[in-house]
Amino acid sequence: MRTEIADTTSYRKLLAVLAGLLALTGVTVAASRVNAAAANIWLTLLIATAKASLVLFFFMGLKHEKRLFLYTFLVTVSFVAIFIGFLFWDVAYRAAP
Repeated sequence: MRTEIADTTSYRKLLAVLAGLLALTGVTVAASRVNAAAANIWLTLLIATAKASLVLFFFMGLKHEKRLFLYTFLVTVSFVAIFIGFLFWDVAYRAAP
């Protein structure tokens, strides 16, 4: 029988996470207005990863899950990041027809 873990996250912490998400959204908008060539893609992906991590850990309760589930999730996200990196590498060094 599985025992349910009570959600002990306070409203203050949730509001702080919401403020962080809004701040990161502002950073995303500011980064879109700067012309930094290929760095924009990496910066935007980094910001999106931070925002997704906040949502997953606090709003979806991933921080209360068992460690095995957390490690499985991190390995999956790492593989996705590696494959996206290979995709960028392939497009960057592809020979023009």
